Formats: sequence, structure tokens, C-alpha cells
Amino acid sequence: MSETTAVLAGTKLVESVEYFAVAHTADIPPGWVLKVQVGNREVALANCDGAFSALDNFCTHAGGPLGNSRLSDGCRLECSWHGAQFDARSGEVVSGPARKPLRKYTVKVLDETVYVALVSKGPLDG
Repeated sequence: MSETTAVLAGTKLVESVEYFAVAHTADIPPGWVLKVQVGNREVALANCDGAFSALDNFCTHAGGPLGNSRLSDGCRLECSWHGAQFDARSGEVVSGPARKPLRKYTVKVLDETVYVALVSKGPLDG
């Protein structure tokens, strides 16, 4: 865990980053997307040609699920409900009907274990 302190409107805030072990690299072959739980969030963990990325598991158009699927056309993540497509590396919309990008999370791979970071902010005690 790492912490960063910021001052906002006279109040000191602390930003905490916590990494969660969510999968082993062998659990997600290239071209696949796995739904994982990161703290209290559902995240779509994608393997795009050996590079892992983590995005919100719900389409920004109508909330359709994105995990437990395959990537299409290279590194595109497609919503099964209405066909919106997102770049699995960045979360940016590739084609609608979605207009807003997906939230992206920091991913680290250590010793074949995939970790996803959650950031939280709160007041600094003291």
C-alpha cells in the first residue's frame, strides 16, 4: 500500500492504493476476459496478446456484463447486450451505442499472479 497526501479546500486528504490478487496468468489465456472481484467492485480482466488490463465489468451504455468472454477484432471488448465495443487496453469506446469510456484500473503481474489496484480517498486523521 502506498499513500499520497493532498490538500483540498483546507482539508488534508490521503489517497490509499491497495492491490488485490485476482488471478493467475494461466487463468486468462490471450484473447480472453475474466470477471473478477476487486474489493467491492466487479472488474473485467483482459489478456490482450499477453498484456493484462482491468476495466469496469459493466458497459457504460446500459450496464451489460463484459467479463467471462473473448476479445474480438484484436483487443476489443464487446458488450453482449447491444454490441458496444471498447478498447480492452484503454477502456475507450471503439463503437457505440456506448459513449463513455470504461474506468481503467492499474494492473501488476508478480510471480505469475495478477494484481489489480483500487484507489480510495479520505480525510487524514490527526
